Amino acid sequence: MTATLRQTANTVANSMIEGASMASALIGGAAGAYLGYQLALVAWSDGTRALFAGAVAVVGAVAIDRLAELVLAPMRRLMRTRSLLPSTRRSAPAPAATLDEALAQVVTTTEDDAAHRAANAAFRIDDGDNFLRNGDRWRGYEDGEASFYLPPGVVLHHRAERGEYKHHFTLLTGDGEQPVAITGMEQIRHHLAARAAGLPAVPVTANGDVDGDKGDDLTGTHAV
Repeated sequence: MTATLRQTANTVANSMIEGASMASALIGGAAGAYLGYQLALVAWSDGTRALFAGAVAVVGAVAIDRLAELVLAPMRRLMRTRSLLPSTRRSAPAPAATLDEALAQVVTTTEDDAAHRAANAAFRIDDGDNFLRNGDRWRGYEDGEASFYLPPGVVLHHRAERGEYKHHFTLLTGDGEQPVAITGMEQIRHHLAARAAGLPAVPVTANGDVDGDKGDDLTGTHAV
C-alpha cells in the first residue's frame, strides 16, 4: 500500500470513529430527553418539564458517550499506532540466503534511504506536504543521491554531505544547460515557466529576485 492510500485509509477510519462517537452522544441525548420528559411530574409547568428533560438529556449523552469511548478508545490507539509504522516494516524481506541476495537487499535499502532522505530534507525549499516532501516521488540511487522528476527533461537532484549535514538541490535538464542550484520553490517555478514560454531561464537569487546581471547564465552551486 502506498503512502497516499495508507493516509487515505487512516483518514476514513478516523472519520468513522469520530462519527460513531458523535452518533453515540446524539443517541444518548435523545434517549435522555425522552426519558426525562416521561419522568417529569405532570404537575410541573411545561418550562420546568422541558428543563428537567434537557438535564436528563445531557446526563444521557455523557453516559452513552463514556460507554462508547470504552470501545472507541482502543480503536483510536490502534489507528495511531498503525499510522506511525513505516511502510517498510510490513514488507520487510526475509533474511538473505546468499551473499548476492543480501547485497541486493542492501542496494534496495540504500536507494529507499536516499529517496526518504531527499524527501525529509526538502522542507528546506518546500514547506508543503504533498510535493517535494513526498517520498514516493523521489528515486534513490546506490550512491545515496536521489532524483525528483518534474516535466520530461527536467530533474531535481539531491545530494547530501552527511558529515557536515548539508543538502544540495540542483535542477538538471537534458538540453545541455548548466545545473541550477535550487534554494526555493520560486526558482523551480521560474525555470519551468521560462521553459514553457520558450524563454531563457534567467537565474533567480536565494531571496527570490531575478538576477539580471547574469542573463541566461545558469551556473551555480549552493549548500542548503
